[in-house]
Amino acid sequence: MKKILAVDDSASMRQMVSFTLKKAGFDVTEAKDGNEALTIAKSNQFDAVISDVNMPGMDGITLIRELRGLPDYKFTPMLMLTTESGMDKKTEGKEAGATGWIVKPFNPEQLLAVMNKVIR
Repeated sequence: MKKILAVDDSASMRQMVSFTLKKAGFDVTEAKDGNEALTIAKSNQFDAVISDVNMPGMDGITLIRELRGLPDYKFTPMLMLTTESGMDKKTEGKEAGATGWIVKPFNPEQLLAVMNKVIR
């Protein structure tokens, strides 16, 4: 079973991502912000990370940059989940090491299609 780390400061968004992925057979671990996600990621190995961009504490782009610095996460697919569709944020995300970008609100099929593309 593929393990996914879902990071979002919004509990309802985490639940939606988690529910969608679990229903499709993924094992999902949730984190409420970048700091918590980084701590969890250091003691576990995930097949993919999906993270919100704008969060208190450590934002999603910083989280991806930090994870990319860890040997276990050099090649792990990392998706940004955000309301921002501006090119500057996308460029910043790509430079940090983001694999892809999903704009909120998203539909479950879209999330699964992207996940299946990056980790199956």
